Amino acid sequence: MQNIIDTYAKSIDPRISLFDVKIDSETNGTLILSGRVLDRSQLDELPRLLPDRKLDTASIRILNSETHDLVHVATNLMGLYERPTFGMALSSELYYGTNLEILDENGNWVFTRQQDGYLGWAYRRYLGEGTAPTATHLVLAPVVELREEPDQASGVVTRLVSGTSLGVEEKRGDWSLVHANKTGWIPSSSLRALTDIPESIEAKRQTMVTDAKRMIGIPYLWGGTSGNGIDCSGLARLLHRWVGVDIPRDADMQHNTAKPVEPPFEIGDLFFFGEGGSDRSITHVGISLGGWKMMHSSRGRNGVYMDDIQEVQHLKDIFVSAGSFLRKP
Repeated sequence: MQNIIDTYAKSIDPRISLFDVKIDSETNGTLILSGRVLDRSQLDELPRLLPDRKLDTASIRILNSETHDLVHVATNLMGLYERPTFGMALSSELYYGTNLEILDENGNWVFTRQQDGYLGWAYRRYLGEGTAPTATHLVLAPVVELREEPDQASGVVTRLVSGTSLGVEEKRGDWSLVHANKTGWIPSSSLRALTDIPESIEAKRQTMVTDAKRMIGIPYLWGGTSGNGIDCSGLARLLHRWVGVDIPRDADMQHNTAKPVEPPFEIGDLFFFGEGGSDRSITHVGISLGGWKMMHSSRGRNGVYMDDIQEVQHLKDIFVSAGSFLRKP
């Protein structure tokens, strides 16, 4: 019977939901169950899965019914994992200032939910209590050194990565004093004020082209989201973030929620690909620079580069469809 529950659990997308239920024992014909689910409605699946048994679900925690602490990422960049260990591949990376809800704990690890519902395990010591301070700017440079003084020759305090939201406290010449996981000075040219994010769709598109070129040559990193290394959907999300548009984290999620579009393709449209060998139908995404030319973070090229789909047979073979978060619904 446990195998029936386990089979159902495998159908749950662990990035956005949770179904972790075990049979502890059987007493007088009643199965005693324990574990965790995200939502109360998931308990309704158990009688359907085990219709011939009485079920005691009192020991199953319903995480959405509990009160949760709010925290924020308090280091410059941290990993998010499917399980509470550093010994597995990244699910994603989180910038300083990302707000999280703690749903559960396991030693030095906490099971968290982001504001868009994305779930994962985070290392507790990298988190600060409460929500992050109000941000005024985004970091544009792939990686930028935070310095002790507004002087390129002064000491390095830390490094911040592309996409980080932070607050500017003071400006002096071409430098800005910023507060993130550390306080220090960075060139103002490495920042974009939230008030300067383009408002019109056309301005967003043109800004995307400029922003995409900043990332050329950044190495490919599965789960990466920054200038330290980035994957395909991380790049798509970052380029949208820089122009004030929030999109889902992963390529298949982006495919499922984007507005489907057809040629002629416009700047900012997303190209979706399916390479096979995965339980996800969409495994890769690129960002149109106009027409079939795109910027993408490619495992084959080990990083962020420009390609023309019509000139690369492999890309033509695995192309699935296109979508957009910029075009009007």
